[in-house]
Order: sequence, then structure tokens, then C-alpha cells
Amino acid sequence: MVTTQSSATPLPPPEERRRLRLSHALTQAQLAARLGVSRATVRAWESGRRVPGGSDGEAYARLLTTLAEPTAAQEPPGKAYGPGSETAPVPPEPLTPAQAFDALYAFCAPALVRQTYLLTGRRELAREVVERAFQLAWQRWPEVARDRDPAGWVRAMAYDYALSPWHRFRPRYRHPEPPPADPADRALLHALLELPPAYRRTLVLYDGVGLDLPETAAETEASTPAAANRLTHAREALAACLPELADPAELHRRLLVLASAERLQAAKPTVVRTGGERRNVFWTRAAIAFTVTIIGATTLTLRTAPTRYEAPIAPAQAVHGVPPPAALGPLSQEEEALRAKLRRATAGPERLAPETR
Repeated sequence: MVTTQSSATPLPPPEERRRLRLSHALTQAQLAARLGVSRATVRAWESGRRVPGGSDGEAYARLLTTLAEPTAAQEPPGKAYGPGSETAPVPPEPLTPAQAFDALYAFCAPALVRQTYLLTGRRELAREVVERAFQLAWQRWPEVARDRDPAGWVRAMAYDYALSPWHRFRPRYRHPEPPPADPADRALLHALLELPPAYRRTLVLYDGVGLDLPETAAETEASTPAAANRLTHAREALAACLPELADPAELHRRLLVLASAERLQAAKPTVVRTGGERRNVFWTRAAIAFTVTIIGATTLTLRTAPTRYEAPIAPAQAVHGVPPPAALGPLSQEEEALRAKLRRATAGPERLAPETR
């Protein structure tokens, strides 16, 4: 079924819808609350995967028109444009890469720190993984800026780094941090950390962030049935520990309360950008130094290596089985008689001749 839009309330392109929302500092959840729809629906409208229609589409179009009115009211005289105007609209001043990155960071970082805290149960680690994800985004900014969902790109990087098994070998993260002060929050966090990492990530994305099942499956790199199976088992495990969380709405509310209770603060975007740049400079210099060391060692080897083959000298070995030399001494009577007889014999032995028959 194809949904048609009313000509009285035309909708701008998906990119413009998102720009209008961000220009008024509105989150997708706030916009969804105004329209009475889910956050996943607003996300699908802004990405272009779904066309707004019906009464929701009309309300969405009217709200976007209202959001665009302050921008049109600021246009100077003679710059108004419409179906019968002769002047073309003046395009907005494009953002620099640093400004676009700072806007994305200001929009996503505070909520992302709270989400990663639900995954790790560690406050400092939550801040660290978010900063590392945004530093990687700044390093690959052309790729991230062209992505259909830059916030999802950064969230996926942060979740991957947060759930890395190598953190357990770091000295600063070998011991658990102080738990939340509220006993209910403490019990929920303990139950979350008892879940397998894949189940915990799926639960936070679906019941915490508010993604729909296909989006959750895509972000966790799993099929939709596999994501649904993980979500079912995670909910059952939580309900076994905390029976009051069997209701998905109550689970969603408790996750928001737990994430907001810690009041985690993210670093400034300029600090993250400069930190990422210093990290890149450090690793670039380290790579250059390592390359120069390899080249120097290779050159030294070529200068000192022999130019022709020299057979190795075999190591000395002891010779066994040689009789010791006889010691000289006086002759016995028999030896003296034999020597005298040999001296008297002037001819050799008689010649032997065959006998004839």
C-alpha cells in the first residue's frame, strides 16, 4: 500500500526534516512525544525508510512547517520565495567539519554515556568509551558525515569498545566500582551485568534506546529472529531476578531511571577532538620512528654482512682407538739373535719357481 501526501502540507526531504529538528534542539524522543508516535517512527521518517502518511503525517508536516517559520521570518526583505517569486532561496551557510562534529557530539554524547554505563556498570569506562568512539569518528569524519545515521555509527563503535573482553586485564578495571545508592537500581544493574554481553546489548538497544527489532538486529549484526530470541531470553532472566520488570513499559522506565541517576557528564567536544588529534599525531610519530629503526637496522646488516660465502670451521674432535706409541728400550736375547742373523744374510730369499710335471 502506497501512502500519498496531501498537497496542502508538503513534506521537506528527510535531511531537511532532521535539520529542522536539530535547529530547535529537539531530540527524536521529544518530537515523537509531541506527535504521539514512537521514537523509531520518527527515526524512520528522518532516514527516508518510511513515508509519513495519514493523520500522523499531517501532524508531522504541520509541525515541520512551524519549525521552519522562524527561519523564514529571519530572511531579509526581497528574499522571500515561493511558487510565484522571482528570487531563489538563499542556501544556509554550510557547517565546517568541526562544527558538524560538535553538533553531533552535543546531541549524542550525554545519552551515549548513560547507555554505556548500563552495559559496563563503570562510570569512568563509560566516559572513556564514548570519547574513544567520537575520536574514531573524527578521524574518519568524511565517512561518518556521509553515513545515513551518524549517531548509530558512533553508538555501534562505543558499544563494541565497551563490551571488549580486554578491559578485565587492565589494572584500573580489575576491581568493581561502588554500586548505585538506591537498592532497586543496584539490583537492576547487578541483574544487567549478569546477562551475556550480546543479550545485554540487545536489551539496552530495544528497551533502553527504543530501537525497533530490525534496527536492533542490524546494529548487533544478527538476524531479526536471533535478535528477538536474545531479547526474549534477556527479559526472562531479568524477570526471574526482578519480577516487577516483566512488564516492558516498566523495564523501559527503570532503565531510564538507572541511567539518569548517576548524572554522568561527557567531556567537551573540543577536548575530544584535540585529544583524538594528539593521539593520531602520537601514533603517526611512533610509526615513523619504528619504520626508521627498521630501515637503520637493515642498512647496518647490509653494511656488516659478508659478501662471499665462507665455510664454517668444524669444531675440534678427539680421536679415539689409536694405540699408544711403543717406548724405546734394550732388546731381548731373542731380538738380538734375530738382528745378528739378518745382518749376516747378504742375499734375499731364494727365488721360487713352479715345478714342471
